[in-house]
Amino acid sequence: MDIELKQLLPSDDVDIYEMLQELPKDENGFINGCNGKSYDEYKNWLIKSDNIANGIGLEDWMVPQNIYWLYVDGKPVGMGKLRHYLTDKLKEEGGHGGYAVRPSCRQKGYGSLLLKLMIEKARNIGTDKLLITVQNDNAASIKVALANNGIITKTDDIRHYIWIDV
Repeated sequence: MDIELKQLLPSDDVDIYEMLQELPKDENGFINGCNGKSYDEYKNWLIKSDNIANGIGLEDWMVPQNIYWLYVDGKPVGMGKLRHYLTDKLKEEGGHGGYAVRPSCRQKGYGSLLLKLMIEKARNIGTDKLLITVQNDNAASIKVALANNGIITKTDDIRHYIWIDV
């Protein structure tokens, strides 16, 4: 199996677009800003997302965030978002990011693999601890975080707060 985690590029093509159309728009709190968009809108979203990764055009509540694509045997199967640091609000309502696997590729261990590779990326940008917040009813994602040495430090009415040493 050939595994690769690629950072979003403005030149990403139709294979990523098709995956983003398959990933739900909002599933368990993971927002896919491209679901339902035209191909031209997708291309503009790629440029905006690349700018955000570089700290350009950030709104007041935003921090730089990289987006990654998990490829398995040349096919994109998942998406991950990694924020460079946390604001007080993100410590309560978002964490360092999240991950999603396209529905047609689930139940194959790709979520755990995607998070593992994102932890390596977090190390590369100087993050020493990664916060993943997971909605309480998302047992699969909680399992993925725990499988990557996550420790639940808090649970409230909405989510689990899971810290991972990077």
